Amino acid sequence: MRSYASPSTPNRPGDVSATLWLSAYLALAVVLIVLDHRGGWLSQARGHATLLVQPLWIAAGWPGRAITRLYDDAGTMRQLTEDNRRLRNELLVNSARMARLQTLASDNTRLRGLLDAAHNNQLDVQLAPILDIDLDPTRQRLVLGAGSNESVRLGQSVIDAGGLLGQIIDVQPAVATVLLVTDAAHAVPVAIERNGVRLVAYGEGRSDMLRLHSIPLSSDVKVGDRLLTSGLGGRFVAGFPVGTIVSLQPDDSRAFLIGEVMPAAQLDRGRDVLLLRGGPDERSWATGSDSLDGDAEEAPDVAPGAANGTADAAPKSAPDAPPVPAAAPASGDRR
Repeated sequence: MRSYASPSTPNRPGDVSATLWLSAYLALAVVLIVLDHRGGWLSQARGHATLLVQPLWIAAGWPGRAITRLYDDAGTMRQLTEDNRRLRNELLVNSARMARLQTLASDNTRLRGLLDAAHNNQLDVQLAPILDIDLDPTRQRLVLGAGSNESVRLGQSVIDAGGLLGQIIDVQPAVATVLLVTDAAHAVPVAIERNGVRLVAYGEGRSDMLRLHSIPLSSDVKVGDRLLTSGLGGRFVAGFPVGTIVSLQPDDSRAFLIGEVMPAAQLDRGRDVLLLRGGPDERSWATGSDSLDGDAEEAPDVAPGAANGTADAAPKSAPDAPPVPAAAPASGDRR
C-alpha cells in the first residue's frame, strides 16, 4: 500500500520571533535572579520604587482618613461639649456653695464677736435674730424675732459687739421692736471715757451719725473722745460704748459747740443682736415709776414722738407701763 505523507509546514516568522523573545526574557530573569542573590540589587530597586510610589498611596488614602478624622472630631466635639456643660454646672454649684460658706463665715465671725463681748463683760444676755429693719430718716427701727414668749421686756437695752444699738419699745408675743439710738426721737445720756464729762447724744435719723448739742466751750471735749453710756436716768447700763466724736464746730450763736458722733454699733449690718438682761452693774429698768430717779441734770432716753411727727415712740404693748419720757438736754435746748 502506498503511504500518505502530509506536506511539511514551514516555520512562520512569528513563531521564531516569539521564541527569541521568550529566550531573552528567560535570560533576563536568570540575570536578575543572580544579581539579586549576590548583591541585593533588586531589593534596592524595590525600595526606590516604593519611595516613588508612596505619595500616590498617601493621596489615594486621604479621603478615607479625612472621613475617619471628621467622625472622630465630631465625637470629640460632642464629648467636649458635654464635659463643658457639666463643668459649668459644677462651677455654678460650687460658686453658690462658696458664697454660702463665705456668708456663714461672716455670720460666724459676727456671732463670735457678740458672744465674746457678752463673755468678756460677764453680761447676762439673750441672742435675738433681726427680722426686719427700717432706716428711714423719720423711723430708725429694728424688728426682732423674739418677744414676750422669750421673756423680752420693754426698756431692755439692745447691743451688739460694737456697742449700744437702742432699746425695746414694743413687745409682742413673737416679735419686738427696737428704737435705735440714731432715731430722731431718741436721746441717750453719755459720758466721755477720758474725763467723765456728761453729755446727751441725740439721734439724727442717720444710721452713721449721732449729734451732741449745746456743748459748753469750756468743756474738755476733743475730737476722738470715746462716749460711753453714763447710766443716768436708769435706762441704760453704764459703760457701754455709744460712739466716737468725729467733729466739733460752733453753733449759730457761737456760745456752744455741736459735735458729730460716729456710732460704735453696726446699725446697718448684722443678723443678730444681744438683749441685755443684767450684768455686774445692773440698774433698774424703765418698767415702773421708780425707774427714772437719775440725776436731774441728765435727760432720759427717748424724746416724745411729736419731735419727728411720730406717735409710736412710747410703748404700745404694755398699757400699765408709764410713757417713755421726753428728753431735755442738760446744758441747753436742742437745736
